[in-house]
Amino acid sequence: MLILGVESSCDETGLALYDTELGLLAHALHSQVEMHAEYGGVVPELASRDHIRRVLPLTERVLHDANKTLQDIDAIAYTQGPGLSGALLVGTSFAESLAFSLQIPTMNVHHLEGHLLAPLLEANPPAFPFVALLVSGGHSQLMRVDGIGEYILLGDTLDDAAGEAFDKTAKLLGLGYPGGPALAKAAESSKSNGTNPRFKLPRPLLNSGDLNFSFSGLKTAVLTLSKKHQPLNAATTADIAWEFQEAVTDLLTAKCMSALRETGLDNLVVSGGVGANSKLREKLNAATQRKLCKVSYPRLEFCTDNGAMIAFAGAMRLKAMQEEHGNKHYSFSVRPRWDLAELQKP
Repeated sequence: MLILGVESSCDETGLALYDTELGLLAHALHSQVEMHAEYGGVVPELASRDHIRRVLPLTERVLHDANKTLQDIDAIAYTQGPGLSGALLVGTSFAESLAFSLQIPTMNVHHLEGHLLAPLLEANPPAFPFVALLVSGGHSQLMRVDGIGEYILLGDTLDDAAGEAFDKTAKLLGLGYPGGPALAKAAESSKSNGTNPRFKLPRPLLNSGDLNFSFSGLKTAVLTLSKKHQPLNAATTADIAWEFQEAVTDLLTAKCMSALRETGLDNLVVSGGVGANSKLREKLNAATQRKLCKVSYPRLEFCTDNGAMIAFAGAMRLKAMQEEHGNKHYSFSVRPRWDLAELQKP
């Protein structure tokens, strides 16, 4: 079965073709980062308009790269939510109308389920069950995953998500947008180290006894610290960035290891944009190795939003159910807010 995946939840337009027997055949992505950088964050109306411009050319591109035609497509998977309403409407209306013209089924996909399953696209995919850390600009959650649609929320952020905290902190430090990569790059030039940090920031909820996260107070601590050292020079900015990254990755690592211990599982999956952070990967690799556990990540290009993860998630759901149960009514809605725990086994 050949699945076309469509992702348009925020500021990246992703298209992909996934074959249930041959695997991923082609994928293409257009990022709007340069367009939104001028405003210091995503402008929803601009994002929606850009998705409209990109979705057809990217579809033609993946079909060309895979040497396929529209008539070869057996089903279309698309992101129904969560995300920006207007952006979601572009991908949803495109997918449903194209499916109607081809008389093939559609599968609406939860954006976070796409991220959660992205590591299964790799050559040595993790086996169920596992603990998943979903960490991005909008979400920081720990889930127990027993199978497709079998998700139990273990911990959530009480305020800002980790990626959101990276973006806001980078803006406070004048590091630009997107904040995560900019802050990580600044931290590389710091002369601080684990035994001799120049600054010390709090680790909120580190010893809370649960698996929840909180990053808002950490961001406020950076604001207070930066005000004390005005005007910020390059060295001070780098040292604050280094300590902030240390604090966030310490928190994420500690909570992941607690989740593995509490569930009794030994497989960890890390997905989402912050999952590309090299310091986080370094700490998780070391921590899981000490505990004889395994950690899996998607390749870097699949950490951020992409069509491949949506095509794969849609394919897994279609494969797990009778095709005639797929959506052939071609009426649709979008879900800007959608709890992953609401999903059910297909």
